[in-house]
Amino acid sequence: MSTDAPGTGGTGGTGGARAVGPAATSAPAATGGDSFHTMWADLLPLGRDKSSGGYRRYAWTAADADCRAWFRAQAKARGLTYELDRNGNQWAWQGDPLAGDAVVIGSHLDSVPDGGAFDGPLGVVSSFAALDELRRRGAEFTRPVAVTNFGDEEGARFGLACVGSRLAAGQLTPQKAYGLRDGDGITLPQAMEAAGHDPSTLGADPERLARIGAFVELHVEQGRALDITANPVGLASAIWPHGRWRYDFHGEANHAGTTRLADRRDPMVTYAETVLAARAQAEFTGALATFGKVSVEPNGVNAIPSLVRGWLDSRAADQDTLDEVVAGIEAAARQGAARAGIDLRIVRESFTPVVEFAHALRDELARLLGPGIPVLGTGAGHDAGILSASVPTAMLFVRNPTGVSHSPAEYAAEDDCVAGVLALADVTEGLACA
Repeated sequence: MSTDAPGTGGTGGTGGARAVGPAATSAPAATGGDSFHTMWADLLPLGRDKSSGGYRRYAWTAADADCRAWFRAQAKARGLTYELDRNGNQWAWQGDPLAGDAVVIGSHLDSVPDGGAFDGPLGVVSSFAALDELRRRGAEFTRPVAVTNFGDEEGARFGLACVGSRLAAGQLTPQKAYGLRDGDGITLPQAMEAAGHDPSTLGADPERLARIGAFVELHVEQGRALDITANPVGLASAIWPHGRWRYDFHGEANHAGTTRLADRRDPMVTYAETVLAARAQAEFTGALATFGKVSVEPNGVNAIPSLVRGWLDSRAADQDTLDEVVAGIEAAARQGAARAGIDLRIVRESFTPVVEFAHALRDELARLLGPGIPVLGTGAGHDAGILSASVPTAMLFVRNPTGVSHSPAEYAAEDDCVAGVLALADVTEGLACA
């Protein structure tokens, strides 16, 4: 079994940035929140960019190694059995890892570019804190419990989300994983080798997944539904179907100062028209459509581009609506390209169908959490959604008062974070303890 790289140099510090969430205040006494606040303060500086205040914890970088070292330290401090699986996912076990029917809790530690502190890390920190709370209660475990950190959930470096869980579930083949490259042309295997992990071990992990009886992921809400209903914690019902599409607009490079408008084959114009068409289609269908990433060649101020490449992210409450919005955007893009003499290529890079979380597990969590627990859907993808095809999964959400996510402004209040820890402890106790 591989070992993690030691990871001693982060990519940022707290600098002069404002501390967000629980780390900015003192911890409450005599609750599972005590250890939460200590861990949160330790994790907060890792991978934080001094200039933006956001996080750049990309897969298989120094910041990622620092986060992995933090996870190992938490496992060691609690006397848990630590494992790094064949795909680079981390596990910390209370009880026998081979016993089967395990209850697994956790999330991820990586981030989007300049992301917030809570997306992913809240679930991992809360999982260790929930385990501490159960030990404080003197709970007697009848099933093994694991805290996990799934690798490369955000896909910020290699362009594909949930790489660690997709590999484990067999939804990403080693061959396709080997072909993933970052913006500098570094392949996933090269990045893993540089971080001390053997990429030849990548692949489906059915034996491990067969030992999991339930996976519960806690996550900060990426929206304001709980704030509107004044609830600190909610239960997930389903994840909307969603995907990513790459649009390559090929035109003709030329001089910006001498080429007549009538003579131009400018792919930037067609790309801009497509962005507007995506917004119109989303409004018409009630779906979501976002062009959030773009690259331009040759990327000169005084040059007409030869290539504009944009990435579409689209999500909807159901498959028919998603199909409608994506087809509408493609039709508009092709019509605009034909008018302007632009060659257009569209590639679907990833897709996740609607995920209905296991009803029996969801109902059991609702019973454990008590009457009145709000149940809500989400348009965001998660490792729990990927694993749902292989093991029973469920999700808890912690209130986000602004609804802002994937941003340094992402926030959850201290009391709500502690409420999330206690809710996760209650759920874990109900599933894994006598």
